[in-house]
Amino acid sequence: MSDLPRKAMTRTARLAALPLGIAGRATLGLGKRIGGRSAEVVTAELQQATADQLFKVLGELKGGAMKFGQVLSVFEAALPEEVAGPYRAALTKLQDAAPPMPAAKVHAALAERLGEDWRGLFLEFDDRPSAAASIGQVHRAVWHDGRTVAVKVQYPGAGDALLADLSQLSKVAWLLGPLIPGLDIKPLIAELRERVAEELDYGLEAQAQRRHAEEFAGDPEIVVPGVVAQADQVLVSEWMDGTPLAEVISSGSQEERDRAGRLLARFLFAGPSRTGLLHADPHPGNFRLLKDDGPVEGWRLGVLDFGTVDRLPGGLPAPIGASLRMALAGDAAGVLTMLREEGFVKPSIALDPDAVLDYLLPIIEPAAVESFHFTRAWMRAQAARIADPRSPAYNLGKQLNLPPSYLLIHRVTLSTIGVLCQLGAQAPFRAEMLAWLPEFAEAGSPGTRAAARAAAAASATRSTPAKTASAKTSPAGSAPAKGTPAKKAAPRRSAPKKAPAERRDPAAED
Repeated sequence: MSDLPRKAMTRTARLAALPLGIAGRATLGLGKRIGGRSAEVVTAELQQATADQLFKVLGELKGGAMKFGQVLSVFEAALPEEVAGPYRAALTKLQDAAPPMPAAKVHAALAERLGEDWRGLFLEFDDRPSAAASIGQVHRAVWHDGRTVAVKVQYPGAGDALLADLSQLSKVAWLLGPLIPGLDIKPLIAELRERVAEELDYGLEAQAQRRHAEEFAGDPEIVVPGVVAQADQVLVSEWMDGTPLAEVISSGSQEERDRAGRLLARFLFAGPSRTGLLHADPHPGNFRLLKDDGPVEGWRLGVLDFGTVDRLPGGLPAPIGASLRMALAGDAAGVLTMLREEGFVKPSIALDPDAVLDYLLPIIEPAAVESFHFTRAWMRAQAARIADPRSPAYNLGKQLNLPPSYLLIHRVTLSTIGVLCQLGAQAPFRAEMLAWLPEFAEAGSPGTRAAARAAAAASATRSTPAKTASAKTSPAGSAPAKGTPAKKAAPRRSAPKKAPAERRDPAAED
């Protein structure tokens, strides 16, 4: 692929052809069964062919199609094992790779966005992409001050492609739903569509990355590369090596899996409390396990890609911790009352409190024990319980509502648990919740006490819209870090409207 296929008709036709191709293979499979082939063999062949076609199309189209595939990939652990095998390899391919944009296109984009003398900003620039994802690709380079950097370049036409793909995918959500039992695909696609504008804006991404890099600077467990420069649809960050989490999932030792899982759980809960932001793209391609020659307890987690964040100035919402604490204490009436107050149960819906508690307890098991072993078998059991129409959990789940202000938090939490299950990690989930989740330890507990409050206050002071496009670039650390865009007072915890992005001119550094 030389670029994003930019004609909407072409992209729509390729996505629209997916149901026809899958239906055609189903008919072919029926013929093979009639001819004497066993159902098991034929089904396995069809699953493999379906996976190959579906994710080949999603990967080649990049844009929203590939973004959807990446998000879907973290739920692979929920598939029944006899189905998961054929899909696993195809899903994993979408986590950190895509057909690259050729060098000539990259050079043209850099000249347009950084200026005709863009090469003067770098001592070296590798034309071969080191990673290619849904809306951009990354090149390794050496900045003019000698730092090794990652140069993220957005694909031309990415915005139009994202919107067109997600619109088309929403029309075939019924087809994609069976891939992950218990996961409602259509709201997932709708939520991704709402996040498109933010992810395309590298100015907003730079702000979120700076906030994390500043907060976690010198942290013994979490590493976030600093922002070196940003201009329009180009983002230059410090380079970070390490073992991709997908590699740990596929071939890592148990100690690697456990360490990565513990750090991932910590980042899920500590990140919002310390920065006022929730990293909202937790697929394995965005994480690195940074190992050294020391003991495993000293290994760190590298975090990449801050294009999608949720702004939570007070950290994760206190009702999450409070409802979990009450559920584990057996307070069924208290849990149902809080779910109603937060909008998870609509006023017109009558539910039995004990039935609600029975629905929740298996899901929140990781919060009930000191250390929980996340496995594919556990996640499959939860998915099957919720997806089986014969199950009481299925009927109760259909009566619950997911408020918009919790939608992204819900997806990120489920996605992170999906990755933990792919890792097969033994992780102290409860300990991280006790430390960082407000109201979970006890009523009124703020989660990391003064640290959480200080982080929220610091985030609030930085919540001013960025300056105009004439702002000058400075190397990371030489200018005050910018914060998140101003957040409207209502609705509570909902995503803000798109704020003016910071635009910087890298040529000012030369």
